[in-house]
Amino acid sequence: MDAELTAFVTTAVTALTGLMVSESWEQAKLRIARLLRRRGTDQDPQGELQAASDELTRARADGDERAAERVGERLRDRLLDTLRDDPDTARELARLITELAPDTPVTYVSSVSGCVYHGPALQGAHITGNVTFEVPAPPPPGVRVRPNQVPALTYEFVNRHSDLDRLRAVFTAGRAGSGTVDLGVVAGVSGVGKSATAHRFAELVQEDYPDGQLYVDFAALRDQSGSAPAAVSDVSEALATCLGSLGVGKDAMPQTVEARRNLFRSCTTDLRILLVLDDVAEPAHVRALIPKGPGSGVLVTTHAKLGELAVRDGAQLIALKPLDAHGGLALLDDFCPPGTVAADRAGAERLVGLCGGLPVALRIVAARLVTEDGLTVAELVEELSDETDRLAGLSLPAEELSVSAALGPSYRLLPPDAARLHRLLGWLPTGLFDVGVAAVAADIDVREAKRLLGVLASASLVERRADKRYAMHDLIRLHARERATDEEPATEETALVGRVATHYLVLAALADRAIKRNRLRIADLSALLADVTDPFAAVGGPSPLGWLDTERAAILGVLRAASRHGWNSLVWPLAEAFTALFLNRRYLDAWRESLELGVAGAVAVARSATTAGEITEATAAEARLRSLLSRPLLDLGRREEARIALESAVTAAETAGDIQLIASVLEFQGRYLDRYDPESAVAVYERSLALNEQAGQTRGAAIAAFFLGCALDARGDDVEALTALHRAHDALLADAEPDVRMAARALAAIGAVHDRLGDTAAADRELREAVAILRERDALHYAADPLMRLADIARRTGADKDVVRGFLTEALAIHDGEGSPAAEELRRRIAELDADD
Repeated sequence: MDAELTAFVTTAVTALTGLMVSESWEQAKLRIARLLRRRGTDQDPQGELQAASDELTRARADGDERAAERVGERLRDRLLDTLRDDPDTARELARLITELAPDTPVTYVSSVSGCVYHGPALQGAHITGNVTFEVPAPPPPGVRVRPNQVPALTYEFVNRHSDLDRLRAVFTAGRAGSGTVDLGVVAGVSGVGKSATAHRFAELVQEDYPDGQLYVDFAALRDQSGSAPAAVSDVSEALATCLGSLGVGKDAMPQTVEARRNLFRSCTTDLRILLVLDDVAEPAHVRALIPKGPGSGVLVTTHAKLGELAVRDGAQLIALKPLDAHGGLALLDDFCPPGTVAADRAGAERLVGLCGGLPVALRIVAARLVTEDGLTVAELVEELSDETDRLAGLSLPAEELSVSAALGPSYRLLPPDAARLHRLLGWLPTGLFDVGVAAVAADIDVREAKRLLGVLASASLVERRADKRYAMHDLIRLHARERATDEEPATEETALVGRVATHYLVLAALADRAIKRNRLRIADLSALLADVTDPFAAVGGPSPLGWLDTERAAILGVLRAASRHGWNSLVWPLAEAFTALFLNRRYLDAWRESLELGVAGAVAVARSATTAGEITEATAAEARLRSLLSRPLLDLGRREEARIALESAVTAAETAGDIQLIASVLEFQGRYLDRYDPESAVAVYERSLALNEQAGQTRGAAIAAFFLGCALDARGDDVEALTALHRAHDALLADAEPDVRMAARALAAIGAVHDRLGDTAAADRELREAVAILRERDALHYAADPLMRLADIARRTGADKDVVRGFLTEALAIHDGEGSPAAEELRRRIAELDADD
C-alpha cells in the first residue's frame, strides 16, 4: 500500500482513537459506522466500533500499550480497505476528522503527496496503487455553501410519530412553494425530547429546503456569555453564527445587532432554508432570526411556551408531552441490551411509570442497566420506588447525566417569586392541585398564586388541566423538592404541611356537612369554619361528594404528610370528615389507611393533652374512628383486626362517657356480630336503639332499628324484622333531614324478607325500587346486595339468562371497584351461568 495513503490513514486513526475515549464518541461512532457501511458487508460497523472503544478503554485503564496499539492497527486496516474499495470515501473521512477532531494538526492531510488542506477539503491528490481520490477545493469568495448544521442523532429515534406528523402539518411552505415562512415552536420540560424531535424532523425534511439548514443552540450561547436569557449578546452572536455560515467573513460582519439582522434578511432573501433554534428562552431571540426567503421555516425548541409568538407572529405551538407507556417501553427496549424488556415486561412497564415517560430518565435507567454489572430491572424498580432516593437513582456516576441536571435550566430561568413557588410545590403531598392550594402552600393570595402558576405553566413546569387544576410531573415535583430542601428554611416544610392540612380540613368539613348535616361528629370545628365561605352552598358550586372523590388521593397524601410532621390535631378531624366519602363510595384500602392515620393522631393528641377536656375529646375521637375502621377491615376480610378495633372503640367510648357515641359504637359492634353471632347482634342493636332514644337521637334510633331488623331477619324472626325495618324506613324519610339513601337500604332489606317469605312479586318490586334509588343517590356500594338477590329471583322464576347475568355483572363491577373479596364469588357465579349455556 502507498506510503502517503498509509500516513493519511494513520493520522486519521490517531484522531479516531482519541475520540473513542471522549464524550464525542457516540456522535463520531455513528458517522464513522455509516462510512464503513458503504462497503456493503454483513458486518455491524457500530458494534465493531463500540467493541473497539471498549477494548481501548480497558487497555488504557490497565496500562497495556500493546493492546491499545492492536485496536489502532485493526481500525487502520479497516479504513485502508474501505479507501481502496471506494476512493470517494477519503473526502468524507477528511471532512469527518475535521469536524469531529478540529484540534488534530493539519499535517495529517499534507502527508498525502500533493495534497493541500483547506479546512474540510482536500485538493486534487493521487495515490499510487490505483487508489485515486479528488476532493474539490474550497469555493471562491461569493459562492454559497449549502449548510447542513443540525446535529445528527447518535441513537435510533423511536416514537413521536404523531408529533412529527404535527410538525409536517406546520411546515408546509417548503413543500408547497409558498411565499410565507413557517414558524413552529416545540415546547416542553427539559429532558422530554424536544431537541431530538427537532433534529429528527430536520433530517426528514432536508429535501424541502434546498438551500440548507442552519442551527443555533441558545443554551450554549448562554453558557458562553453567562448573561441573562434576554441578553442582546445572545441574539447578536446567533446572528453572527448564521451569517458566517452563509459566507459572511469576519471582516464584513456588522457590529450592531440591528445591522446584523438586516444583513441576515438580505442574505436569505433568495434562499429556502430551515433554521433550527434550540433551547430558546425569549420571543425576541426568534424574531431576529426569521429568514426572508419564501418557503423557509424556523423550528424552535423551548422550555417556555412562548405564546407571544403565536399571538404576534402566527407561530404554531406544539406541546411535547412525556412518552406514554407504549412509547416509553419502545425507547427503553431500544437503549437496553437485547431481551431486557421482554425478560421482565411488567418490571419494565413499572420503570417507565417511575420515570414518568421522561426520555432523559429512561435513557439513564437504560444506561444503568447496561453499565452496572448484575443490576436487574426488578432491583432498579425497587430502588426507584422510594421517592426519597429516586432522583439520586436517576443519575449516572460523576453527574455525567442526571434528571436533576436536565431539569436545572428550566428552573434557573424562572424569576425569583416563581422559583420560590416552584420549590414549595415540591413539598405538596400531591402533584395535582388547584390555585387555592398553591396559594396556601406559598402563603400568598390567590391572585398572585394564579399569576405565578401561569409563569410555571409557560416554563412547562406545571400543566393546567381542563378542570382548572394544575398537574406537576412526578420527577419535576421531586426536583422542586430537592431545590426546596437546599434553598428554603429548615422549618418551612412543616409549616407548609400545616397550612395545607388546615386548608383541606376546612373544605372536607364543609363537604361532610353538605352531604349530611346531622351526622355524629366528634371534632368541634365551629371556630375554624365560622368566617369561611362555603363553596358547596354557592349556586353552581361543586358537588361535595364529587369534590371529595376528586381530591381523594390529595387528602390521603395530606393525612400522611401531616402525620409525619406531627400535626396530629389536624389529622384526626380530617380523617373524621374524610369518611363522608367512604360512607358513599367504598374505596376500602384508602378508607382503612385514612382511619388508621386518624386513630394514631387521636391517640397522640390524648397522650400530649394538658386538660381534661382535650383528653376527653381525643378519646372520643379514638372511639369514633376505631368503630368506623371496623367497616373497611370487615369488608377486606380482616376479621380479627376488626374485632380488636371494636373492642378498643367500646372501651374508649365508655371512657369518654358520651351516650350518643356509645350507641354509635354499639351499632358498629352489632354489624360485626351480624356475620358471626346473630343472636348477640340482636342484643347489641337493642341496646344501641335504647341509648339513641335516651339521647333523643331520632336518626340514630332509626339506623339502629334498621340494623336490628336485619339481625332479626337473620335470626328468622321475619314478622319482628319487618316491623323494625318499616319503622326505620318511615323514620328515616320523616326526619328533618330525610335520609333517602338509608331509607332505600331499609327498603332493600324489606324486599329480602319478603323474598324469604315467598312473596316474590313484592320482593322483586321493592328490590328494584331500592336499586333505582341507590343508583340515583350515587350509593352503588349498597346496591350490590339487592342486585344479587334480584339475580336469584330472576333465575328462580325462569327469566332470561341475560337478565340474570346483567344483575350479577353490575354487582361484580361494584365489588371490583372497591377491591372487595366478594368479587371472586360473583365471578364464580357468572362462570357457572356461562357454563350452563
